[in-house]
Formats: sequence, C-alpha cells, structure tokens
Amino acid sequence: MENPNYVFLPLKDAMACINLRVNLLAVVVEIGTPTPSKGRDYVCTLKVMDPSFDNDSISVTFYSESKTKLPTVKSLGDIVILKRVVMRVHKNEVYALFDKKLSAFALLGGESTGSFLPYQICFEVAIDDHMQTCIGQLRTWLIGHPFSAGVNVNFLLLRDIKTGQYVNIVCKILHVLEIPLVGWIVYLWDGTDCPPIKFCIECDAEGDTLHPLELEPLPLPRSILCSFPSIGTVLRVIVTKSYEGLKGQWVKIRNFICQAQSGLWRGVMMPCTEVLLLSNKDQIVRERKRLYRERLSSNLNRLPLSSFPWPSRITETDHSRARFSTLMDVLTDKEVPVVTFKYKCVVRVVTTHPWQVEDFRSPVTGKYRIRFTLEDPTARIRAGLFDDDGEKFFGGYPANDVLRSKMNKLNGISDDHELASRNPPWVQVCILSFYQDKNDKWGSRKYRIFDTTLIG
Repeated sequence: MENPNYVFLPLKDAMACINLRVNLLAVVVEIGTPTPSKGRDYVCTLKVMDPSFDNDSISVTFYSESKTKLPTVKSLGDIVILKRVVMRVHKNEVYALFDKKLSAFALLGGESTGSFLPYQICFEVAIDDHMQTCIGQLRTWLIGHPFSAGVNVNFLLLRDIKTGQYVNIVCKILHVLEIPLVGWIVYLWDGTDCPPIKFCIECDAEGDTLHPLELEPLPLPRSILCSFPSIGTVLRVIVTKSYEGLKGQWVKIRNFICQAQSGLWRGVMMPCTEVLLLSNKDQIVRERKRLYRERLSSNLNRLPLSSFPWPSRITETDHSRARFSTLMDVLTDKEVPVVTFKYKCVVRVVTTHPWQVEDFRSPVTGKYRIRFTLEDPTARIRAGLFDDDGEKFFGGYPANDVLRSKMNKLNGISDDHELASRNPPWVQVCILSFYQDKNDKWGSRKYRIFDTTLIG
C-alpha cells in the first residue's frame, strides 16, 4: 500500500476534509507579507490553486516563531508541497492551516525544465519518484494555464488615482522610513505621475507655510533621494507597521485609499488593505516596467503626463532647445556640486510668497524679491525670483492690476473669484541651482528662476 503521507488530495476534495490533516501539492498564485501575529509568532498567507480548482484559489496560513521559517516564495507560479496541514473554516471560507509543530512544506520552481530540488524546506520533505511525477504533471498543467497577479482585478496606475476612492494598485516599494512616535512611511512608485491636485485660495492668501515640500518631518537624506527614479511620482504612505523587509519588491495593494494633504498625495492603509508580494516575472510587473522604459526613451516623456500634449504657453524661456529635467533631476543631479547648474523644467506654482503683488518688490531697493514653491510629479522645491531675473520675468515693472492679472493665470486662479480653489497650469521655467557655502555644497544649495518670461 502506498504511504499515505505521499498521497496528495486535489484542492477540491481537500475542502471537504474539515478538521482533517491532508497533503497538498499546488501552485502559488498569491504571496502575503509576513506580519506579527496577536501572540509571539509571525504569520503569513499564501493562496494556491491546482487543476481541480483552477478558476479559484484557497488560502494557506503559516505561523512560525521566526520570519526565516515562513515560506519565502521566489516567484508566483512556484510549486508548494504541503504535508499534514489541517483544513479549517473561518467565516464560511475554507483554508489550510500549517501547524508549526507537525506540518512540513517545500518550495520548488514552477518551470517545466526545473529541477526537483527544493529551494526552501521546512522540516524534512523527501522527493521520491511518485512525488516527482506529481510535480511534473503540475508543471505541465501550468504551461497551458498561465496566470497573472492582476487576473480578474482592476489594478490602477498611480496616474489614475482619485481622492477618497478605494483602489487596487501595483507598485514597487522603493524605501521604508521609520518616523518616531508616528510609524513608518512606505515609498511607492510605478513609473507614472499622480494627477495634479487643486489648491485652496484662502490658504494661499495666508502664506506658504501650509504647503510643505514633503510629508516627512525632515527632508530625506540625499543618499535616499538619489536612489529614487527621476521620473514618476513617489507616493508616501504612512503605516503603523514596518514593511522594511519588502524594500525593493514589487507588490500589489488591494483596498487602498489616497488622500490629499497640503496639496500632496498620501496613501492610507485601511483595516481591509492587503499587501501582497509579486515576482519581477509577473505579467503586470513587466507591463509597468515597459511603460517606464517608454518614458525614458524620449526627452518629451520627462514632461508631466498631465501636461500632454504641451505645457501652457503663458511662459517662455530663452533656451527652447534645452532638454527637459524633472525636479528630482534637479535635486539629485550627480554632475553637481559645481557652483551653478542650469535646468529647464515644466512645473506648477504651488505658492507665491509674498502672495499680494503689492509686496513683490523691496521697499528699499524697488527690486523684485519673490519666493515660489514649485512642483512637478516628482518633487517640490523653493525657487527665488530676484532683481533682473524678476524684471525679465514680468517684462519690467507693470502696474499692479496688470501684474495681478498675470499672476492669476500663473497661479491658476479663475476669473470667477467665487471659486474657492485654483488649478495652476504647467509652465516652462529655467532654474539655476547654486550653493552658498563651499564647505556644505548640498546643505546650502538654493534655486532661482532665470531666463524665463511670463507672457500672461
């Protein structure tokens, strides 16, 4: 008689074996993130399918006193061998429970030409001839049943998100930062641009203090900024648990919500939010990478996606043939720290300080002295407009009513003054990067607008 430890039940049959121990052989189609349990253990969940259940999947829940003893699946589509797991029911949903004292598992590649040598084993799992035959049959079935992490689920790009709506997204976790007394910030990116946010006119009239450059309490170190891509929004997500172990991983996030804070996008993890690991080989990840490569292929693709087909014509620069840069390029350019460096960017005006045009000029010198907060999908900076650069920008020293009309267009203020919000247009500006202290070339770096004219 065949050893019962090596008889694998089809998932469809196993679902009828409630509270019994069974052996399963299945394909991993979803990878949960390891998290602390309510006790002292760590827990993670895999979803698996097999030929008996190929239109659906069931969950397998693992508990372990150490993260290292939990399954670490290299790629979706890999094969998991499960021995002596218990079938349970929770909220009318059948799942398999891995008993850390009695159960065993092994993980193997799902490729048809793969070996029968597991790349991870928890307790001893002997791969005999019968088991090799079963694995080979499952791999053959996989060839005709390709799947993607995005099957039957609408996963949006960051360019498609809307305020307050639950969404599903696929992103790469670029960095995880711990914020004392707050939690952690997770930095997500998919190569596209979050849509621009409107600003409150009443808040603008109070000054630029309500429009920070970032959501972090302190600016990120330059070394971290330089590790971020220079194209595409890096979305900040404040969480209450660490995702440090997922840095550099592509993930899919379900039931995720985005909100506006000080005109910046922030993501919010809800109690129902799921974060699941993805393989670099997954179809939906490959598609995200392809879109990003297309953006890198052309200088014009560095422009904000929402400025298509071209930025507003209310500004012009003296450098029509200069290549475009993003503000992340400006912040992280490896060519600097020379004394000065020049860029041409497409930006929006977040804040003008001072806000009233009557205060744009110094009462002592009569020269312009303005500070703009500029943004594009990648970053925000403060940029000054002074003296002769200001005179060129405004075409001299026009009357206040003319100046106000020009600034209303630049700030995105409608002629209908009853509107409470503004939507600044995308405009071209030239930006000069320079440092004030040669002993602190990055810490003392400032930015100013030059060779740019506001036509209005």
